[in-house]
Amino acid sequence: QVQLVESGGGLVQAGGSLRLSCVVSGSIFSIYAMDWYRQAPGKQRELVAGITGGGFTNYADSVKGRFTISRDNGKNTAYLQMNSLRPEDTGVYYCKLRYSSSWGPGTQVTVSS
Repeated sequence: QVQLVESGGGLVQAGGSLRLSCVVSGSIFSIYAMDWYRQAPGKQRELVAGITGGGFTNYADSVKGRFTISRDNGKNTAYLQMNSLRPEDTGVYYCKLRYSSSWGPGTQVTVSS
């Protein structure tokens, strides 16, 4: 059974940075694409960034140039480096293996103005 655990969230002022981590277990990790999503209060969950097994990346327009997704296949871990954070980046951030329907508990990111 696939299990994902996100960490690294917190409270940060606008303009600050955070690095999220996602540890995956119960699945072969290296060959599958990983995605980061976020859900703001009262809004639908949205795709923020993705990375394939081969390292190709994609980003939502709202985070391009500020967020960087990466992965360490030796550690079964994906990362989301978030710079120049804005209040509108506030939400719960989730990671997901693209082929799987499993979600982790998420990690809260709060950006104050």
